[in-house]
Amino acid sequence: MKIIFATGNKGKLREASEVLGPDYEIVSPASLGITEDIPETGSTLQENSLQKAQYLFERTGLPCFADDTGLEVDALGGAPGIYSARYAGPGHDHEANMAKLLKELEIRRSKSANDEQSRRARFKTVVTLILADGAPHFFEGCCEGSIATEKRGSGGFGYDPVFLPDAYPGRTLAEVSEEEKNAVSHRGRAIRAMADWLKSI
Repeated sequence: MKIIFATGNKGKLREASEVLGPDYEIVSPASLGITEDIPETGSTLQENSLQKAQYLFERTGLPCFADDTGLEVDALGGAPGIYSARYAGPGHDHEANMAKLLKELEIRRSKSANDEQSRRARFKTVVTLILADGAPHFFEGCCEGSIATEKRGSGGFGYDPVFLPDAYPGRTLAEVSEEEKNAVSHRGRAIRAMADWLKSI
């Protein structure tokens, strides 16, 4: 089954392909000639995910899915949240986003008696799937952890070098294998839930 994933991120495409397996051919919008930025003007992860999936479905009529992911840091009141990809400004600059996050937490560290608690964080993902009938289906995934004091590791993408998942103590998501990451990641869990639902129908 061919299915469009609303992303141009090669890391996300690879992750989704590995989770969904050989029964699905995951294609990007760009491979179908859709190269414009897909709107994300919602106020929640679900709204953004739905908006992106509907945008693709309206233009192609093909099965498609979209995700929206946010990193929620307790000490920052849940920020950066839906603004995770643009935390340091427009342009989806991962390095700048991580630098801003670490700086914000360092500022707050001096004011907190419990540094470990102040660094608690989680990734949340909402995936919206639209099949031929046009009805949206939602799947969620969460990965609990904390924010490291510095970047570590060369794998993954986005905030992975500064995120310490509870499942792998002492290692960032950029220090674990892709298989290990997919087993516990927010996106992996949401896409697996989607895959299980697809198999059930």
